[in-house]
Amino acid sequence: MGGGEKKFSRIGREQILNAYRAGPEAVISLFEYLQETLLTIIEEHEARIEELEAKLNRDSHNSNKPPSTDEPKRRFSPKNRERSEKKPGGQEGHEGTTLRMVSDPAHVEVHEVRRCQRCGRSLKDAKPRGYVPRQVFDIPRIAVEVTEHRAQIKRCPHCGEFSRGDFPEGVTHKTQYGTRVRAFSAYLKNYGFLSYQRVAEALYDLFTVPVSAGTLAANDRRCARRLEKVVEEIRERLVHAPVVHFDETGLSINGKLHWLHGAGNHAFTYYFPHERRGGAASDAIGILPRLKGNAVHDNWQPYMKYRCQHSLCNAHHIRELTGVYELGGQPWAQQMIGLLLEGKQTVEHAKKAGKKRLGPSVLHEYINRYETIIAAGMKANPPPTRRQDCPRRGRLKRSKACNLLDRLAERRKETLRYLSDFRVPFDNNQAEREIRMMRVQQKVSGTFRSDAGALAFCRIRSYISTMRKHGKSVIDALMRAFQQSDLTLKVCLQAS
Repeated sequence: MGGGEKKFSRIGREQILNAYRAGPEAVISLFEYLQETLLTIIEEHEARIEELEAKLNRDSHNSNKPPSTDEPKRRFSPKNRERSEKKPGGQEGHEGTTLRMVSDPAHVEVHEVRRCQRCGRSLKDAKPRGYVPRQVFDIPRIAVEVTEHRAQIKRCPHCGEFSRGDFPEGVTHKTQYGTRVRAFSAYLKNYGFLSYQRVAEALYDLFTVPVSAGTLAANDRRCARRLEKVVEEIRERLVHAPVVHFDETGLSINGKLHWLHGAGNHAFTYYFPHERRGGAASDAIGILPRLKGNAVHDNWQPYMKYRCQHSLCNAHHIRELTGVYELGGQPWAQQMIGLLLEGKQTVEHAKKAGKKRLGPSVLHEYINRYETIIAAGMKANPPPTRRQDCPRRGRLKRSKACNLLDRLAERRKETLRYLSDFRVPFDNNQAEREIRMMRVQQKVSGTFRSDAGALAFCRIRSYISTMRKHGKSVIDALMRAFQQSDLTLKVCLQAS
């Protein structure tokens, strides 16, 4: 038990007899002491049991625990997810991905009918009256093509000097892999999250290309060097963007805990590994210190020191409020969930109607309701007071509900910014989706053995994610990185 809890001391037989001999008042005092002590211990144990039960009942839908920690039987969709009016399956107007017959197939195989299906007589000499077509789409056998480059040698008839023709850019070895093989290997490692060993196996199984894990690692480092300028341009685009999402997750490099920091929006993605999680990392990355727009995040306190505008993730708030309501039985939390989701729906309807902002009266009404709910929560969760018999010093422990209320009260503008600025999203799901893929990488491929390997992965992944957001082919984008040594972001975005 904690240091501030009372401990029950056993009362001996001699003490009881002494109280008996001293008279009724002594006996009553002894019983009052025992009753007070036992009741205090029971209350403390009940509070501890309640705390442990609440901890046991927390999962990803009512706390900030990741879904991967949920027990299988308790994994379910959030109760507060808005019910869609759409029917299951493909929606009207959706093109779909069904195979469609082509007019000029590469191969045509005719299957003759030899006998009548009714009488069994031969149809060898009968003319066909038509065909029933069926088409099979398949990938042809892929064979590696070897291109030999021959640099011509000539001798000058005047001075006798031998001169040699120039090889194309990038052709520097007697034998080497081409840009498509390099792009495929970078794709499988940095987009498919395969380990180097499995990438080598895949290249051999698919294309009969023998390649070592060391060659693949060198290929990634070369790609990362080519992309350094492009990724720096991506970072600069984010510095001047109106909204940028931020998140971070643990990253193991050479057996030590590092942090992978992610910054991005609908158009650009930037990843960077760092040994620190807080302000030192943000300063080194250089986006938050210079950001003029809105920083959307999960209320990670080191972010709050920067002078840009901040917007907090309301998906996190809703999960915490759900825990307060379900585990603590506090109605104000459910009311706050309803207010936040109602505001989200109001903003979506206003956007569809072509509006740029909510009217002042509507916004004022939401703020008043927000403050009323906060007041009700404060009334239900008074600040803790120190017991006279508790000698401990320092800050008193506060409940999760109290901490959440303090944050919602102090960060009202940051919580409700999505109502006043339509550019700001309701949550930080953009960053969480992108960071989640980094967790997948570590589960599938394993950890990194060096800082250089982690940095190379972050650069390549930043480039791939950005190209995907602009609808570019990942393979073509990676081939371009190997083909052009002076690649720029503008060239990448303009490429077809």
